[in-house]
Amino acid sequence: MQFVMLQLAVITLGVLFLCWQFFVFCHGLLQLSQLLVSGYLKSSISTIERRYGLSSQTSGLLASFNEVGNTLLIVFISYFGSRVHRPRFIGCGAVLVSLAGFLMSLPHFITGPYEYDQSVASMFSNTTDLCQPGVPGSWGNLSNAGCTPHAARENHEVLLVMFIAQVLLGIGGVPIQPFGISYIDDFASERNSPLYLGILFSVTVIGPGVAFMLGSAMLRFYVDIDKVTGGEVQLTNKDPRWVGAWWLGFLVAASLVALSAVPYFFFPREMPKEVPSGEESDSKKSRDVLSQLRSRSEHVQNLSLTKFIKHFPLVLLRNLRHPVYLLVVLAQVNLSAMVAGLATFMGKFLERQFSLTASLANMIIGAVNIPGAMVGIVVGGAILKRFQMSLRQCSAMCVLGMFLCLLLAFPLLFLGCPTQKVAGITYSESSEFGHHALECNLQCNCPEKAYNPICGSNAIEYISPCSAGCSIVNINADNSVLNYTNCSCISENGLAGFAKPGTCGTGCSHLFLPFVVLSCLAGILASTSHTPSFMLILRSIQPEDKSFAVGIQFMLLRVLAWMPGPVLYGSAIDTTCIFWEKKCDRKAACRYYDNNLFRQRYLGLQFFFEVGAFLCFVTVYVILRRQEREASNAAETKAEPEKEKLAGNSIKVPESKV
Repeated sequence: MQFVMLQLAVITLGVLFLCWQFFVFCHGLLQLSQLLVSGYLKSSISTIERRYGLSSQTSGLLASFNEVGNTLLIVFISYFGSRVHRPRFIGCGAVLVSLAGFLMSLPHFITGPYEYDQSVASMFSNTTDLCQPGVPGSWGNLSNAGCTPHAARENHEVLLVMFIAQVLLGIGGVPIQPFGISYIDDFASERNSPLYLGILFSVTVIGPGVAFMLGSAMLRFYVDIDKVTGGEVQLTNKDPRWVGAWWLGFLVAASLVALSAVPYFFFPREMPKEVPSGEESDSKKSRDVLSQLRSRSEHVQNLSLTKFIKHFPLVLLRNLRHPVYLLVVLAQVNLSAMVAGLATFMGKFLERQFSLTASLANMIIGAVNIPGAMVGIVVGGAILKRFQMSLRQCSAMCVLGMFLCLLLAFPLLFLGCPTQKVAGITYSESSEFGHHALECNLQCNCPEKAYNPICGSNAIEYISPCSAGCSIVNINADNSVLNYTNCSCISENGLAGFAKPGTCGTGCSHLFLPFVVLSCLAGILASTSHTPSFMLILRSIQPEDKSFAVGIQFMLLRVLAWMPGPVLYGSAIDTTCIFWEKKCDRKAACRYYDNNLFRQRYLGLQFFFEVGAFLCFVTVYVILRRQEREASNAAETKAEPEKEKLAGNSIKVPESKV
């Protein structure tokens, strides 16, 4: 009988241990899929702008809008955490995140196919984007064909759906990480808990990189891959009019979230305390642990919601009056605002500066920049553990990391490409400068809304074959455009020149590798301050305020950094636009940027935030150094009376006379 009971106990322990491993696996998968949904938007932001004619300010607001729902609810997690069935709440949050992912892809299905100016007659159009002097106004109907009241409403409907999806994404993400971490910390063994949490934190860092890699894969497909056949698509992914299948990644990520949510509805509210293999099981000890957890839960529940809300501002003010806590949080706000803007628009920056495709830009970010940040975080934590640093040494490490980061980031302001020569926009042989209606194409009756860029044999870009005065298009065997000839605006030795389809590009691909290397190294150095800055917060506040202080920290990061950061960067980018697309007499997406201004303002904001973080860490170092000196002086002052007392009690030996 005893042998049977022992066998049952061993089997039960094995099942529980496997159950814990299964929970950690499920939670890691859920966190990864949640980050895929939230991070995928940043990887496809420039594509969504091009598809629906959005400014960078609007897309930045969209990218930061998921923080609204998250910020409103995150404060109450510490209150409700011990009162609810945490696994089921995690499952419900995951369902909301999945719904948000599906909603993000909905605009693709409620809008018509993507339309662009075409140079070859096709099933979509019986006109061509060529100079047609004998057909005045032939482009008028084509340009304004889509400007119906429904089309104007359609754009607002798209934005409304996406903003609602972002709010749901923020609300659904609230319980996932805090409840999962607290659930593991409460019931996992002390030996395995750090391992489990380390796995989850590593997934949190890896997730954005996987999201950018997913974006790189999905944007290789044409946006209307489900609506048109491959033969009807005349664009390649190198064409500036190309729009990738941005919606497909949301379907993949949302489906993965929905699949990950299912097991959470079957986990118990409380698990028996995990007993790792090699330790004797003691059912009485397990029951004692559970009773302690229940009593602690009942103690927290005695605090009413009203008292909790009244208690929160007092803790907030007490922590904000602490200079080290406040300065470190401000430093993290600067770094988080920088990361929010860089993550949202880095792909667009690489596309415009170095003439990369959206797919390649996302691959660089996901395979180089984000892993570099992971390396910096790991190195910072390893150094901290190896040398067992004090608070002042932690602040010194943050100062050193940010100083070296600034040294590497400063050259990036000058490492970029000039604006390409675009006839009538950035380049003109005559004194007239502005509209793309040149004297050589006045007889062509070109519409202002045409956008089908070509690169002339004179290395000057034209926004369409019509604007270059081209009247003949030559087609390859596969129905793709070979070149345009008989172009009146392209002159070579007094004869009409020719042009190739596509943009001329910025022509400075040799600077791309140095830029990627320097930006990656700067990211590694900035990331080394991540772990030391968290230790400064945890060690500088009162132990009873630790959980509240961390919650306040993340709330301030969301309100002051993650929400305004992308909007600020997007607004700065919009000020560098020199030619806007027009849709139904309204300003839509930007066609051409002043690349020098784009680089200076985009990377200038990065440098500004890095300087702000550096100054905050320097101030923290000065404060901690002064506190150490005051403490040592106080200790010496206290020790002097003791020395004098000992000296007074000692026996004086008379001097001997020689």
